[in-house]
Amino acid sequence: MTTTAAPRPPALDAERADLLAALATARASLTAAARGLSDEQAAARPTVSALCLGGLIKHVASMEEAWTAFMTEGPSAMRHDLPDGVTWADLAAGTAREAPQWAVDHRNDFRMLPGDTLDGVLARYARVAARTEEVVASVPDLSAAHPLPEAPWYEPGAVRSVRGVLAHLISETAQHAGHADILRETLDGRTSA
Repeated sequence: MTTTAAPRPPALDAERADLLAALATARASLTAAARGLSDEQAAARPTVSALCLGGLIKHVASMEEAWTAFMTEGPSAMRHDLPDGVTWADLAAGTAREAPQWAVDHRNDFRMLPGDTLDGVLARYARVAARTEEVVASVPDLSAAHPLPEAPWYEPGAVRSVRGVLAHLISETAQHAGHADILRETLDGRTSA
């Protein structure tokens, strides 16, 4: 019987390896804050904020997934279309007659919804992380850039490179890992350390 070895992933250059290692460290800090929690604890909002640990992880996974798609697809991967007759001002003021689906999804990413489990949230995040690593290993050039989608939070005409996306993901994940530590400590006195 002949067996075929699985193809080996390409070797990472030092810069890619360093960026992915920094992102993995930030991810580990974030997920460690949820270690040992029940689904109910992961959904709890122990501070005056609406944040919960499970929701933070869902949010970071969704953002990483979107930015990873942006690396290969460009701005079409992160569309922020508005319903007919709805303006950005309406949306910001909370007076829009209809919320775009992406805004509803974004809001729901910060919460544990019925049927969400911490194990499921963590498994999804692991799949997203694996996909990010696969994409980063396969893009020909970390300097490859795409224009950012049109949205009020982006500078008009701005572009972001794959390298810039990775720096953003590291920063956002690390920031939310800090939030997660505060939530965990408020829940039961523990932190991710």
